[in-house]
Formats: sequence, structure tokens, C-alpha cells
Amino acid sequence: MKKKLISMVLALTLVAGMLTGCGGAKEEAPAADNAATETPAEDAAEETATGEQEVLEFYHAYYHEESEWPVAAVMRDIYQKFADEHADGAVVFKPIVVEDVLQVATNEIAGGEFPDMVDFAGTEVPLAAVAQELVVDLKPYIDAEGLQSKVGINYTMNDVDGKIYTVHDQLTTLGLWYNADLYEAAGAATPDTWATYEDMAKAMEALRASGVYGYNAGQGSERLFNSYMAVLDAEAMSNPLTADVVNSEAFATAFKTVAAMDQANGSAHSTNNAGDFGADFTGGLCATWMNGVWAAGSFSEVEYNVLPGIYPMSGAISSTGGGLTISASLSDAQKELALEFLKYMTSDEVQTRIFLEVNANPCNTDLDLNALAEGVDNPTVKLLAQACSAANSAASITNTTGAVWGADVNTAIINKLIECSVEGTDIDAKLAELQSELIALIG
Repeated sequence: MKKKLISMVLALTLVAGMLTGCGGAKEEAPAADNAATETPAEDAAEETATGEQEVLEFYHAYYHEESEWPVAAVMRDIYQKFADEHADGAVVFKPIVVEDVLQVATNEIAGGEFPDMVDFAGTEVPLAAVAQELVVDLKPYIDAEGLQSKVGINYTMNDVDGKIYTVHDQLTTLGLWYNADLYEAAGAATPDTWATYEDMAKAMEALRASGVYGYNAGQGSERLFNSYMAVLDAEAMSNPLTADVVNSEAFATAFKTVAAMDQANGSAHSTNNAGDFGADFTGGLCATWMNGVWAAGSFSEVEYNVLPGIYPMSGAISSTGGGLTISASLSDAQKELALEFLKYMTSDEVQTRIFLEVNANPCNTDLDLNALAEGVDNPTVKLLAQACSAANSAASITNTTGAVWGADVNTAIINKLIECSVEGTDIDAKLAELQSELIALIG
């Protein structure tokens, strides 16, 4: 069970009105012009056609033009299908495009309210909403309807002291991609054979000797640290960060192991944005790209044989984050429809579309992704199925450092790993600096 610090929750309640954020687009998602034609305020002011039906307003952030990001159009179509199917009911389902969902929700939370229903699209649900009991506990409904396999790791990862306040219909799943041709030419052991981080380090050495660099460090190597830390201490990676964890042998081992690989890899190959190395990877300059399964769509015109992999010691990262979240102040009829929408979004039918058309890792564990991929003539989907299946079957699957320990902690670790990539840097000294910084951050 995931434990939360109530004092942190109450503190966030006081500052909720000052928070800002964006609505969960992944790091490689294009920044398109806002395609929304209505604002929440304008839409809320509209009356229903009959004047008798209640309205369930659903805020989501898929505002992008189809030409810029086709995924957004697919998601809007999925939402509209549900709206059409329930158009004649006691409650009208009304999807509303909001470019900055988190900010809109935060503004309402500051006033002690919450939107009818929100998709946070991977962004964590503001703890202030939980502290004020503004959102519905979804666990009783999930249990009553037998949806545990449909919501997948949401059932454990979004458990907060026995309650589930949000379910994300797709997962942020991170592993790696590797250029099998470059590995073969260098005689380097491939990721599927890495039993230890030493095996990975030896493979990176062989790749450098062949004239290419091993991997993208910085944000990429923080993902290695994230996965390694979970292998060494799964409990630590499932709870808020403490001073004991910061000063633990597991933390030191994970950090120093990855930092040493970063330094050998070279400071020129380190940045706080893994996406910066996409061109180097597809161009054959970099042999390994630490990135998400969604990158499968990047390789359709690459001349190399690109394959998915996971981290050493059979580790993968898969994060639910915030997703569908329901207001506790709805009428019974509105709540019933909102829960029906949750069931719809995690159904086999919709989850199949999320896999095949959105090209994301669905939360529903009943689906056989490889079997679905066999039924379509699409190389991207086939590669995506391999990547998702490998990550989903990893011996160690952990949440992201940012989701569990906080974005500021995640950034501090990335920055310190980047500093360690400089030749001659004292890694032990940098570890000590990081430990002091993190203890100060967590108070």
C-alpha cells in the first residue's frame, strides 16, 4: 500500500491556488495550436437541449489539431462515441477541451471545488483535492464491477491508504531502444542478455571502441538509476523519500554505478531531455536510447534494425500518474455516468484502440498485445507490442522517481548525474552533495 504524508497534503492545500502545470502530453508530443472551440466557462453556461437533463462535464487536454498530433483526434473520437451512446439518458456527457487541465482543476480546488470529471493524462492529482475530500474513491466501484484486471497497475500504484482516487487509461512506460546492427558490429552484448549493470557497462565500452557512443545520459541515465534503485529497494521506490533512503547503501550503489557509466560515456552525451538524442540514435551515432515505448513510431524510416529492451536485471519503469478523476459533489445520476465512463475507458474495446491507434501502453492487462499486433500490417504497432510486452513482463516494474519522490528530487538527481559525466569528476563527492541537497529538499 502506498503511504502518503498527510502533512504534505495539508500544506499543498494552502498553496493549491499558486500551482501551475500542463496536461500530460509526453515529451515528444508536438506542441500544436489550440484546437478548442469552447472554454470550460462558455460550455458550462450552455443549457442542454431539453432543459431537463443534467450535464456531466469532462475536461481533457487533447486539444491538438489532427494534422499536428493524430492521437488527439483519436481520443476525442473515443470520448464522443461515449457521449453519443448516452445522449438520451438522464445525464448528458459533455467532453470539454482544456489546454491546461491541471491549472483549471487547481483553480477550482483552491476554492474548495473540483470539476465534474477530469483526465489528468499522467499528471499527478493535486494532493489538495484529496486532503479536502473533493474526489471520489474509485476502489469500491472497481471491486464491485470486477475491474481489477481492466485498470491494471492503477489498482496498486494509485492506491493511497486503501483508496484509489484516479485511474489512467494508458501508461507511461519506459525502457530502452537499441540499434542491433551497431551492437553486432561492436561485438557488444545486447540488452536482453544483461544480468547486471556491469554487463551493461562492458557493452557500452565495446560500443565506444567501435566508434559510436553508448547511450543518452542525463535524463536517460536517471531512468537507469530509477530502475536500479527499485531492484535494490522496491519499498523505497514506492514511498515518499526519506533521509534514511538518501543515506542508504542502495541509493549510493545505484547512483555511483550509473554515474561511473555516465562519465565513461562522456559529458557530450548528457542532457536533461532524452528527446534531444533522437536524431543521434536514428542516425546511427548513438547505440542505445533510453526512452518510452511511444518512440516506436520514430523508426519507420530508419535504415538500422532497432529493437526494444529493458534495463539490466530485468527492470522497467511504468507509471500510471493521474488519469480519470471524479468530483465527490456530483449527483447520484452524474456519478453513475462518470463511473460508467471509467468502465468504458478501461474496456477491451477502448483499450484496444488506445494500443492500435494511440500507440500507447494500455492499462488493461487482459489484452494480448502481440496477438493484436499480428492482426495489423503496421510495423510501428508490431514494434510497440514488443516494447510494451517486454516492459510489462519485467521482473521489476517501478513508478517514476518524479511521481514517487517529486519532480524537484528527480531534477536534482538528473543534474548531479550530468555533473558526474564530466571527465575527472569525483563521483563520491557529487554523491555527498546530492545527499545534502535531497535531505534539504525533503525537510
